[in-house]
Order: sequence, then structure tokens, then C-alpha cells
Amino acid sequence: MIALIIVGVIVLLLIVFVIGSYNSLVNLRNKVKDQWSQIDVLLKRRNDLIPNLVETVKGYATHEKETLDEVISARNSAVSAKTPGEEIKSANMLTDALNHLFAVAENYPDLKANTNFLDLQNNLKETEDKIAYARQFYNDSVLVYKNKLEMFPSNIVASIFNFKPEEFFEATEAEKETPQVKF
Repeated sequence: MIALIIVGVIVLLLIVFVIGSYNSLVNLRNKVKDQWSQIDVLLKRRNDLIPNLVETVKGYATHEKETLDEVISARNSAVSAKTPGEEIKSANMLTDALNHLFAVAENYPDLKANTNFLDLQNNLKETEDKIAYARQFYNDSVLVYKNKLEMFPSNIVASIFNFKPEEFFEATEAEKETPQVKF
């Protein structure tokens, strides 16, 4: 009789552990998805600002077609991305293209003084700052989730219920390079 009670308590504790671990994993996975959706909203905002910026620059920098095409191509790639991995890659390409565009804009004093351009540039800068913060929160959420997936004993529950790790939002090689400052 006592052995049956002990076995029952152990089974009950095991069930409580599995339920708690499962719910914790679901909570963390949903937090990662929520953080990704925050980034997605900001990326879409940035994608909506870019056509206006390109049109403004076109009027001043007519012989910078290659740079403008690079921005447009990167934006189209970002808009058509289907998976978070594709969105991460295309968002990084778009950031590089925008940085190149702003570097080119430095050669056009009239463009730099254009209020529409300045307003668009400020909006993009604010959006880029928000994206950077959102990436940080997303990566923090991915880290907590991955730790839970890999740490014992919750890794057993994760493998039983087929929880999959998420990707970090990582900087491109171009973003990791030290910028050249020349006077």
C-alpha cells in the first residue's frame, strides 16, 4: 500500500514537471515570436519609407543609378522574404544599401539641405534605432528559449514535444567591419 502511494506521488510529480516544463517552453517560444513580430513591424515601416527616400534622391543624384538600384533591390528582397531567416538576411542587406545611399548623399549639398530628404532620413534613423533595440530584445528572448531547450531536464520535454530552436538576428560581415574615418 505505501509503495503504491509512493509510486503515485512520483508519477504525479513527474506529470507536474512535464506540464510545467511544457508550458514554460510554450511561453518562451511565444515570446520569441512576439519579439520577432515587433521587428517585422519596424522592418515594414522602414520598407514603406524607402520608396519616398529613393524618389527624393533621384531628383538630385541622377548619375547614382547603381546605388538607387541597390537600395530598391534590397527593399524588394526584404518585402518578399518569407521566413525569419530570409528577413534577417534581407534586412541586413537593406541596412548596408541604405548606409551606402546616405554616404552618396553626402556628395550633394542641395540634397542634404532638402527638408523632405532630412525628414525621411530622420524617420529612417529613428526606425533603425528602434530596429536595433528590437533586435536586442529578440536575441535576448531567443537566448532564454535556447537555454531552456538545451538545459537538463527541460531538454527532455523539449525533445519529446519537438520544440525547435530559433535563429539569432546577427550582424552581417559588413556591419562588423570597423568604419574608415578620414579627415
